[in-house]
Formats: sequence, structure tokens, C-alpha cells
Amino acid sequence: MPIQTPVQFSSKLPDVGTTIFTVIGQLSSQYHAINLSQGAPSFPCSPELIAGVTRAMSLGHNQYASMSGLVSLKEVVAEKVKRLYGQHYDAGREVTITASASEGLYSAISALVHPSDEVIYFEPSFDSYAPIVRLQGAAPVALKLAVPSFTINWDDVQAAITPRTRMIILNSPHNPSGQVLGADDLAQLARLTHNTDIVILSDEVYEHVVFDGQRHHSMATHNELASRSVIVSSFGKTFHVTGWRVGYCLAPAALMDEILKVHQFMMFSADTPMQYAFAEYMADPATYLSLGTFYQHKRDLLASALQNGPFELLPSAGSFFMLASFANFSDESDSDIVKRLIVELGVATIPLSAFYTDGTDNKLIRLSFSKDDATLLAGAKALCQAAERR
Repeated sequence: MPIQTPVQFSSKLPDVGTTIFTVIGQLSSQYHAINLSQGAPSFPCSPELIAGVTRAMSLGHNQYASMSGLVSLKEVVAEKVKRLYGQHYDAGREVTITASASEGLYSAISALVHPSDEVIYFEPSFDSYAPIVRLQGAAPVALKLAVPSFTINWDDVQAAITPRTRMIILNSPHNPSGQVLGADDLAQLARLTHNTDIVILSDEVYEHVVFDGQRHHSMATHNELASRSVIVSSFGKTFHVTGWRVGYCLAPAALMDEILKVHQFMMFSADTPMQYAFAEYMADPATYLSLGTFYQHKRDLLASALQNGPFELLPSAGSFFMLASFANFSDESDSDIVKRLIVELGVATIPLSAFYTDGTDNKLIRLSFSKDDATLLAGAKALCQAAERR
């Protein structure tokens, strides 16, 4: 029996409760479902990383790191960004190691967005953006990506910008659609934000997971955008260690100074042994430059195994995800079909409606291919029976 409190209070997020993600998690556990739902790898990380963390612990690196992060790791990140994207960030003032990319997102929004501000973002989207904005007393402004291309209509963005617009949040490679921004998108964004005080918050956690020879168009590749952008990325996504909760943040010094004011009171510093291990491991660029090829194999394996099934697969240009349409064989809602797939076929996916604040249902589900090959093949085999069971 839970403890009853006499305290009267007003919820800051009154409409946030049990989400479809929780329902899927519970059903998946109950039916021992094959996990194609979660964007967390089911295969081990490099033994070298484990050894690096163990070594750091054995050498006594078990206390607080410096507030903005281990100097050697910040330098490795700055060198990587300079080499790949051509932008120089001062490792001392413009790179911060955060306790996960999620903490980086929260610190940036909390530091730079004020009550009555407006923040434009694009749906379907990662589910934390709008709640973080609301917690600042600001207004999230959702614009819908075009379906099925999941591209941005820049005329809509221009129409949505008002004198209260403080920030635009972008995510590329995109979760959940798997699409990526191109050079023209960056040019349009630069045009719309020129001579404004709008900050760009760029969620680039899948920066190294881009397919088919494409280039990741980071905000750091565009000088004007880099000067107004906060870029957030993730060591966990890059190195298959999502449970380690370490990320990083890039921003011009004046913006980073404000972000650090929040970061120091939220976490003060990210986990120390992991920072030492990442600094050593990233000395070899192949540790992250090979990721596109690695995950493209998994994307192609899952797509090939599903090619004779009932789903219509949408192209995935990056990230851990692809979308699959069931409109040709079922009129169910996406939430209902996802539940049925778990109960009847023992495979877990995610309904795309969960990534819209208004529950928009485009008859699409999200599949994660950040899994070992055996899991991908088993999940595909089960999904191929979806229409037969209808």
C-alpha cells in the first residue's frame, strides 16, 4: 500500500503518465518478446573499453572529474570534430562532457530558454524535447515532418517563427524516421535564423551512423550555424554502451558558459572512469568511423529478411531505426497492432504515434536494428506472419 501524503501540489506535467513505451515494456516482459523496439544494442561493446574502465578504476580515477569533463577527452572530441566537420572548438571552453546526451539536452534548454519563449521542434520526435521546454515555462511549437519522406517544410518553419522564438531543435540522423538533413536544409536554416537571436539545438547522437556513403551534415559543418548552435552527441550510442550515460556538448563559449551554470548543479561531472576509457579508445578514429558500415549491414539484414513479408519498409538513411507500414493489410491503430504483435507473435516494436504529442497515426511502426544478427532474423521471421494472423 503506497504512503498517502497530505501535501497538496500542482503537477508541472499533468498530462505525462504511463506512456505506450511503458505498456510495451511490460507486455514484452510478460510475453518474452523479441526486442526490436528499444534503441539499445543487444551485443557487447569492445573489450578494450571494458579494460579501459577497469584500468581507470584500478589507477584510482574514481572521484569527481573536473566539472566540464576530462581534459584529454575534451581534446579528443575537439580534434574529431575539427577533422570531420572542419569546425574548431576550444576544448577548454566550448566542449563539455555531460552525464548522457539527455543531460546535455536538458542543460541546454534549461539554460537558454526562458518563460514565455517559444521553441520550434519537429514531430515525430524524441519524447523528451517538449516536456523539457514546458518545464521552463516556455511553449513547444510542434511542426510535422512530411510523410512518408519525413522532410522539413521550410516554409512552415518560416511561418512558425515569431518574435518569441528562442530555439529550434533538430535531430539528424533522425529518431524515429531514420532520415538525415542535407546541405540544403542547413542553408535554409541559416537563411531563416540570420540576424536573429534564435539558438539551434542539434541532437546528433547518431552522427556516426549514416549509410550509403552519405555525409553527416552536422551544424558544425556550417560556420554561421555553428556560431548559434548547441550540438549534443552520445558516447553511449556510438560505442554500444547506452547504460554508461556519458555524452558531450559543443557550443560557442558564450552559450556554453550559460549551459555550464545548469550542468554544474545538475550533475557537476560525468562518470570519471568512463571518460578515461573513452579518451584512450577514441585515439583510433576507426572506433567510430566504422559504425556506418557496421549498422548498414544490420539495416540491410533486417530489410532483406522482411522483403517477403507484409510490411512496406521505408528507407533508412541513418540512425538505429527504420519504419514499416502496415496500411496495406490492417486498419488497426498503430498502438493496437504493436500490442498484437507482442501478444500473438512475440516481437516488440514501437508505434510511430508515440512520437507525436497529438497521437498522429500514419499506420507506421518503428523497428530497431541495433541488435545482434540472430535477434534481427528471429524478429523478422515473426513479423512476416503479421498479415496471416490478422
